[in-house]
Amino acid sequence: MMNNKLFLKTLKSVLDKENEPLSNYANMTAIINEFFDELNWVGFYFVKNNSLYLGPFQGKVACTNIPYGKGVCGTTLAIKKTILVDDVHSFEGHIACDSASQSEIVIPIFKNDNIVALLDIDSPKLNRFTQNDKNILEEACHILESIL
Repeated sequence: MMNNKLFLKTLKSVLDKENEPLSNYANMTAIINEFFDELNWVGFYFVKNNSLYLGPFQGKVACTNIPYGKGVCGTTLAIKKTILVDDVHSFEGHIACDSASQSEIVIPIFKNDNIVALLDIDSPKLNRFTQNDKNILEEACHILESIL
């Protein structure tokens, strides 16, 4: 079982407003990848001109551009809230960058009430992400948002 307090403490100790923003995003992917089991992709997509562009990540080669409203990430951008998908094959329009992915969670990152990025996490296990995972990952994203 993951230690949520240690996870958040680690994030707070590594992420810093004085760092280059890209470095904070990159370190956050590494910390998530270290603390969470059964993941095959952790990364960020940045918003530009209402599309999503690949940012720092850990995992296999990924889609570099995702249009607004397409796939889980594009849908998250459109609805502006976290999406947790137990089975990506049941999500209409799912974009399969890694055929091993079975479940996914995507969390928007806000700055001044605008989405600036998305945290995208995939797992090769169905039903991998729990409500507790959603809550702790949203809290982690709030830590990142506080230093943007």
